[in-house]
Amino acid sequence: MADATMLVSWLSRAHVRRWWGPPKAISAKDLADPRVARWIVSHEGAPFAYMQDYTVHGWEDHHFAALPQGSRGIDQYIGEPDMIGIGHGPAFMAQRTKSLLETGAPALATDPHPDNTRAIAAYRKLGFAPTGPARQTKWGLILPMVLRSHAHP
Repeated sequence: MADATMLVSWLSRAHVRRWWGPPKAISAKDLADPRVARWIVSHEGAPFAYMQDYTVHGWEDHHFAALPQGSRGIDQYIGEPDMIGIGHGPAFMAQRTKSLLETGAPALATDPHPDNTRAIAAYRKLGFAPTGPARQTKWGLILPMVLRSHAHP
């Protein structure tokens, strides 16, 4: 909860709001949801981004529920505009995806908006590939993308 004000501030910024929608209040109950692991990303001690990963089997009818048990979904954004476009996003995303795969996740999934070309390019750099056309979900319009572990092709 100590980071809630900062997160709402980031979510209020136009470059984040465009893809994440209008900011909502963050509650202790939300943050305690065991299905989701949440991370504040810092560079040289300064927080600049948010990342989360979650079990894709934690919600009924989740669009990635067909993935093997143990698969994780990932989402993130860079809250500080001056940290965009200089390689930090792919760097911290690579660290987290590597960790998740090394600890046994058979696949990782993400669902950027199909117009979010910057995010799609970053995911492609990490090895994610689209698994079908853009489609509407209860979370919005998405392009489903998956990265499979080499141990679980």
